[in-house]
Amino acid sequence: MSETTHDGAVAVSDRPSSDEGLTATELAAKYGLAVSGARPGLVEYVRQLWGRRHFILAFSQAKLTAQYSQARLGQLWQVATPLLNACVYYLIFGLILKVSRGMPQGTYIPFLVTGVFVFTFTQNSIMAGVRAISGNLGLVRALRFPRAALPVSFALQQLQQLLFSMIVMFLVAVGFGSYPRLSWLLIVPVLVLQFLFNTGLALIVARLGAKTPDLAQLMPFVLRTWMYASGVMFSLHQILAGRPAWVIRALQVNPAAVYMDLMRFALIRGYGSENLPPHVWVIALFWAVVFFVGGFVYFWKAEERYGRG
Repeated sequence: MSETTHDGAVAVSDRPSSDEGLTATELAAKYGLAVSGARPGLVEYVRQLWGRRHFILAFSQAKLTAQYSQARLGQLWQVATPLLNACVYYLIFGLILKVSRGMPQGTYIPFLVTGVFVFTFTQNSIMAGVRAISGNLGLVRALRFPRAALPVSFALQQLQQLLFSMIVMFLVAVGFGSYPRLSWLLIVPVLVLQFLFNTGLALIVARLGAKTPDLAQLMPFVLRTWMYASGVMFSLHQILAGRPAWVIRALQVNPAAVYMDLMRFALIRGYGSENLPPHVWVIALFWAVVFFVGGFVYFWKAEERYGRG
């Protein structure tokens, strides 16, 4: 290498530069450079996401307000849509197929309404999650923020919508003789666990949907099958009577059925513990933790790829 002497002359030195022979990656590491949009560590990612909590809440509220802004009835459709679905299911399953046989008098309608509203919470969280990235590419490409903020925000939007709809659930329950009691306090932990489960699912399908947008077209069929297998319109315990015990347990411990049955147990008088699988709270906690933690890590691992291509 050449170097300048004290009198200004240029001399040749055999001493190599300390940067010679280093690769670009090694040079970047040496001088503290990082790839633009690189995935941060998991703990740092959580910290960044927590720092955007006000954005997450505001974004979910804005989406909720805009959802029915063009409809004449506005936000009333938050309640009207699942309630109309419940009416259709009651006509088919309650009046025509009479699946309510064997249930205590006056429990089928609150049973059905609760199932429809609670399952709709999970269903809408998944459908919103699958489009969380692919449907907001402009925002993803324009701004730098933890991408998990989008599916979390959509899951929070659906929770707010359910809380609004629960006024109808309470009125239906009271109208059919299920008056407020201590078991209604169980509604809070049920909602917390289901929200964690839904958020984990939303994160999983958000990553899958970012890579395969056609997944949004497939999900309604998957969710419809899941709904029929979860006992939204009928009691799994009664409809499967006589079937092998393992079949009944397998369907009862699926997450949608667990959260619906816990909500029914808390809300509806006469919906006894015999309708619940053993260790139901442990199962509910298991699904919530596994899907929330697993979904979060699964989504975080592809953080730097969202919005590219």
